[in-house]
Amino acid sequence: MNYLAHLYLAKPTADSHFGNLLGDFGGRRHLAQLPKPVKFGLENHYLVDKFTDTHPLVKEAKQYFSPARKRFASVAIDVAFDHFLIQHWSRFNSQPLHDFKHMSYSLLNARRDMMPLRMQHVVKSMTENDWFKEYETLDGVGLALDNIARRIRFANNFAGAAEDIARHYHDLDAVFLAFFPELVEHVKQQAIEKL
Repeated sequence: MNYLAHLYLAKPTADSHFGNLLGDFGGRRHLAQLPKPVKFGLENHYLVDKFTDTHPLVKEAKQYFSPARKRFASVAIDVAFDHFLIQHWSRFNSQPLHDFKHMSYSLLNARRDMMPLRMQHVVKSMTENDWFKEYETLDGVGLALDNIARRIRFANNFAGAAEDIARHYHDLDAVFLAFFPELVEHVKQQAIEKL
């Protein structure tokens, strides 16, 4: 899952938000100096990633990407799922998305000084530029994915992945709606982060 989903599945605390994103920034390398609540958030991140990466519905969704882009299909699915979470936000959360985003941004910024340097830069950019606003539209998703493609350190055909998402939009949306409630329930059952 991508950043918004990880934050959605975090607890509403600064430590949990930090830990739930840290997995994308070399999380386990920083374990020694982390407080327990951040470690629990990090473990929740890995739980979410493992469940997502091994789920049959997510594996099935990779078929919707062209052979040239299949290698990075899981990255595109992560970003697309954030888009679908936004589209269906009121099904999953009674708090308005605008309020949730700004609460999350505030919680992340409260721990920014503790974050690894690359994560500090990403969180600064995410919160100042409201990345999740970008994910509201397919054009914004395309821009985000093309930015990811540019950061890949070797030649790739990942740019333009939003074309595959647009072509199979309703199928991917249906996969998300079938999968996401299962993920939410799995996180709830495992209860790694207890408040």
